[in-house]
Amino acid sequence: MLEKPSIPDEALVSAVQTAFGLRVTELTFLPLGADQNTAAYRAEADSRAYFLKLRSGILHEASVTLPRLMSNRGIEHLIVPLETLGGHLWAELDPFRLLLYPFITGCDGYEVALSDDQWIDLGRTMRRIHTMALPVDLRRQIRLEPAESRWATILRDLLTRLPTVPKPDGLVADLVRFLEDREWELRHAIARTQALARMVPTVQTENALCHSDLHAGNVLIEPDGGFYIVDWDEPVLAPKERDLMFIGGGYWGDCQLPQAEALFYRGYGTTDVDLRALASYRYTRAVEDIALFCEAILDPGTGQSDREQSFVYLRSAFEPGGALDAARAADRQAGVF
Repeated sequence: MLEKPSIPDEALVSAVQTAFGLRVTELTFLPLGADQNTAAYRAEADSRAYFLKLRSGILHEASVTLPRLMSNRGIEHLIVPLETLGGHLWAELDPFRLLLYPFITGCDGYEVALSDDQWIDLGRTMRRIHTMALPVDLRRQIRLEPAESRWATILRDLLTRLPTVPKPDGLVADLVRFLEDREWELRHAIARTQALARMVPTVQTENALCHSDLHAGNVLIEPDGGFYIVDWDEPVLAPKERDLMFIGGGYWGDCQLPQAEALFYRGYGTTDVDLRALASYRYTRAVEDIALFCEAILDPGTGQSDREQSFVYLRSAFEPGGALDAARAADRQAGVF
């Protein structure tokens, strides 16, 4: 969320003190990310800095219990949420859930390129996550995510009604022209998303624990070389390609090294990658993102800064080496046209 939510700072300060026993002396809103359901703050308390996350909508319990479990299993590069005074991992402040973390000073992977060693370590870490056995009760909390094409239908419907979309401002008018100019490309992506989704089997016993959003913005890099995989809001059980699609998939911006994919797999180790599944997930994600960016731009309730940033993200999906380009490349490699 790029625009500060309407909740008063005083209410947040009071809630943090009540739930976590911390007397916040300074609270700063952080305009981060494209998720309209998440707001972030830096909180100063007792001469220490904390990362305060506000989450509206659905909060999956596994999103906060998983990092703790993985950390206890010896998996590194994770930030574990702090407990409330009552021993819970979040507090309630309607309509938000409040989560508190240690504040890590650093830049994300869009701002700073991972080094060779960091790419290798990221691959090694993801292999441990994908092969980790989960307790039965926790596994039941994590949703099963097959390849699906719901957003393809939504985007197709938007393209069909483009001629009648009201244009209350220049941004919407620009969006309509942008989509009209790329209608053939979008309809091809929609068709491939739907076709490939039918080809990816869902066999629960073979599914891995997946982060599901392993892009550059969710890797936080410290100045001393440490890094963290953040934002476990949507863990899923799916084929490992659900995460591997991001590596070389156009989600690491200009900071991705040319050799990044090879370095990642050097750490990940030998594995059979289902190129058909990889192409399916890349198309599915690209189409979903495009549809969501369009919805944000068309929604009069979305803040102007978020609407404008959504247009920037939308354009990036069509650039050489972007999400659609990477999806087409995986499709060609899979040879299932």
